[in-house]
Amino acid sequence: MSVLMSEYIKFITLYFKSKDAMVFNGLIGLGTVVGQTAYNIFAFNCPCSPKKNYLYGLAAIGVPALALFVIGVMLSQNTWDIVSECRMRKCRKLSLTAAFALLGSIVGRAVVAPITWSVISLLRGEAYVCAFSEFVDPSSLGNLSSNTPGPEIMARFPCKDVPAPFTSNLGEVERQLKYESQLLGWLLVGIISLSVFLLLCLKNCISPLGYHQEAYWSQYCSSEQALFMRTAEAHAKYKAAENVKSFFGFVALENQEKELLADCKGIKSVIPRLEWNRVTGVYMYREIDGTPMYSRLNKWATYTNEHDC
Repeated sequence: MSVLMSEYIKFITLYFKSKDAMVFNGLIGLGTVVGQTAYNIFAFNCPCSPKKNYLYGLAAIGVPALALFVIGVMLSQNTWDIVSECRMRKCRKLSLTAAFALLGSIVGRAVVAPITWSVISLLRGEAYVCAFSEFVDPSSLGNLSSNTPGPEIMARFPCKDVPAPFTSNLGEVERQLKYESQLLGWLLVGIISLSVFLLLCLKNCISPLGYHQEAYWSQYCSSEQALFMRTAEAHAKYKAAENVKSFFGFVALENQEKELLADCKGIKSVIPRLEWNRVTGVYMYREIDGTPMYSRLNKWATYTNEHDC
């Protein structure tokens, strides 16, 4: 049963990896929707006080979005590729086109969650109602008593804690502010959708590769990264096992680890830092004598093989 579950999990993982960015972004968006909904239900609590409402409402929309954006940037591999490139090569070989493409890739992935959070917040409307209730023009409301409510009373509308003469206007204030909030939300959706479409068109127009080769390049990079990380893990385990054995005289390995390390006999025991640096950093597609070079590792392997020959 455990083997069956393991194979099933591997299948699901491969399925999601095969869908690449579309499924990944969809999962991020779905998770953000769930998180935003849970926040509104369990944590959102408008202070219903002048000036505090505005800060709290805007913070509820903007601060989580900013935090999600920063996390998205941190989790992007391209971010650390740029950092490594600037640290090792002082960005001398980083062209403006490559920098623009990489920054676009980083931002494109990182803004999925923040935009989703902001859009859902605006479509739900609670934060917007809280932030702008005190700015509603009382003269725009009907059936008011002779005493026009000031900002102190208008700020209490989101909590439905208003004096008796104004209770009949609770629904009207909420409808007016939610209308504005949802209008902004749909405008944001439209603007983002149009921007994504235009950027994809621009990307395909300026790309030197055809559609199929572009897909192949993407698949190659994904496969190389997965294989590299798995192999690096095995190599690190082999190196660690050698050192542990030299210290204790033996090493306690599980059966699966013994089989894995048995296949590692004769591998490079030490990889120089210079070699690591050659396969680390920013890389954009290029061709050398008509031969495609899909990554720094691809370029390193090609030059190494040619030198060995």
